[in-house]
Amino acid sequence: MGKTEEHLGIVTALVRSSFLVNAVYAEAAREYGLTPQQGQLLCVLMGRPYRMRELGEMLRLAKSSLTELVDRTAQRGLVRREPDPTDGRAVRVTLTERGAELAEVFYTGTCERIDELPSGLDGADRAALAELLSRVVRDNTVPMIFLDSAGSGVHGHAAGDAEECGEPAGEQV
Repeated sequence: MGKTEEHLGIVTALVRSSFLVNAVYAEAAREYGLTPQQGQLLCVLMGRPYRMRELGEMLRLAKSSLTELVDRTAQRGLVRREPDPTDGRAVRVTLTERGAELAEVFYTGTCERIDELPSGLDGADRAALAELLSRVVRDNTVPMIFLDSAGSGVHGHAAGDAEECGEPAGEQV
């Protein structure tokens, strides 16, 4: 069976798609001088500051791994820790001005690259793919880091607060 005739099973298609997106994401992060994890952290923090516990849950990192990630990113001047105004015992992580600028260009550039992956599909197929993948994401409680073009928010933004790759703000994915 030739490359154009090859039909993948659902497991193979999902795994290979995941590898493909991860490779694009990692390449984009490297080009911006980030690790993929630092890129994720910056994207998550674009909407608002988060407590360390919340970040750990969203990024699915153990406390020690998250602390190391935040420390390394803070040393680069991209994030900082600050007291939580609602709980003096808690600490939040927020973007610095430099971090917010880098997060925006990284996010936009990464969206553009990922948007090119299904470029061989026509509009109807792209819409069908988006709908099916959205259902898979919703059914499996995937952390909300990137948005699509359907109309709701991202990273704690309300609907319409952000744009993805030049499109109107959409649902979180």
